[in-house]
Amino acid sequence: MKIEHFFDEFTNTLTYLVFDEETKMGVVIDPVTNYDPNSGRTSDESNQEVAACLDENGIDLLYALDTHAHADHFSGLPYFKERYGSRTVIGEQIIDVQKMFCSIFALEDCSIDGGHFDVLMKGGERLSAGSLTIEAIHTPGHTPACLTYRIGDALFVGDAIFMPDYGTGRCDFPGGSASALYDSIQRIYAFPDETRIFTCHDYLPGGRALRFESTVGEQKRENVQLDSETSRDDYVAFREKRDAELSMPKLILPSLQINIRGGRLPEPEANGTSYLKIPLNRF
Repeated sequence: MKIEHFFDEFTNTLTYLVFDEETKMGVVIDPVTNYDPNSGRTSDESNQEVAACLDENGIDLLYALDTHAHADHFSGLPYFKERYGSRTVIGEQIIDVQKMFCSIFALEDCSIDGGHFDVLMKGGERLSAGSLTIEAIHTPGHTPACLTYRIGDALFVGDAIFMPDYGTGRCDFPGGSASALYDSIQRIYAFPDETRIFTCHDYLPGGRALRFESTVGEQKRENVQLDSETSRDDYVAFREKRDAELSMPKLILPSLQINIRGGRLPEPEANGTSYLKIPLNRF
């Protein structure tokens, strides 16, 4: 199994390409479609970087997976579906997230049955890509629909855990829960200490170099917000106080409208242009 990483500096997002070097089959996890909020333009520079690696290695991309409906970047799932025929995947609880945000944004063209995705995975379900087995682990807390994908000795944890010097994901989005995230991280910490963890974001705290890979043992020893000694009550109290001090992610309003649609833009209006909505005084 080979893992290639791609870093989008504007959103501090890690995308992963995981493939079997013998059968040349693979998956991409948490791809990014670029978005300029000043001009309203989208582009595929980040997706094209992944595609170049796929083409160079002759990889048959079976699946494009999101760990959750991201609030800080546009999902690149449609790019890989259209270019490679990849099936798009997310957790089955995305239905709850769609219902919530379709109502908030008054979206008339948004499915609330998960229909914007090809595969809705339940915790414990598995997919295959050559010799690779992709197991879904339901790890809610950051959002109700968060999945961790286990492939071999690697866990792709989305926003549940960041690098040990940065901590864990926030839990103040609608449907989020610090108590649920505590339980989810305990589920991750139950894996052997040598199990590798790949995070979806790195915010380069203190200006350090990019880091995206740790281990369960390292997280249990060193995570500044939730190590192996942290109690549920202490974590929940910390997380809720911390979240109350955070501002909303800069791309949350456009990103959620796109990502609950599986990364697709809204249907164009009569003039051929797609539009996003800004709910005034809602948050």
